Amino acid sequence: MTRLLIAILLSGSAHAQQGGLAPVSSFDKITDKEKRAAALFQEAGKVIMSPRCLNCHPPDDHPRQGEAMRIHEPPVERGAGGMGATGMRCFTCHGQANYERVPGNPKWMLAPIEMAWIGRSLGEICEQIKDPDRNGKRTLAQIGEHMGHDSLVGWAWRPGGGRTPAPGTQAQFGALIDAWIASGAACPAP
Repeated sequence: MTRLLIAILLSGSAHAQQGGLAPVSSFDKITDKEKRAAALFQEAGKVIMSPRCLNCHPPDDHPRQGEAMRIHEPPVERGAGGMGATGMRCFTCHGQANYERVPGNPKWMLAPIEMAWIGRSLGEICEQIKDPDRNGKRTLAQIGEHMGHDSLVGWAWRPGGGRTPAPGTQAQFGALIDAWIASGAACPAP
């Protein structure tokens, strides 16, 4: 790894220690587009690999919850469209907004099973995000819009109930994803 890349990654970890994300401008000195894209995605990965995202991207039919990413309690299952099984639909407990100890959002649901992230490396998730067969048939532009502006994704920064928010802000995260796309959308090594 070059000294410049190491310095940039270390400066990003200082931001992470403060609960933030390195700004896109901190990657400007990486002239190789592929290395720049991979470094940008690595920084965005601080959000993607957080419990706020992983809990809703399980590899099975059971959402996770909390910092420890334990199986949802009470026991629930994915059900049709990721909205919970009949009789235990997500909206039975999860309302339009956070309420005391129960998080909420108008779009509350699990990501489709083909978008499972738990148990995958950041490089594997990156490749998955680019694959229309495993990303909900989205283009990269639609991925950027989803990550940077979707209110359900935005919940990660306003989780309420004493939960730790995702690092940085949704705007910073969206900017990193947009810059990753503009740099060619290369992925970190798996």
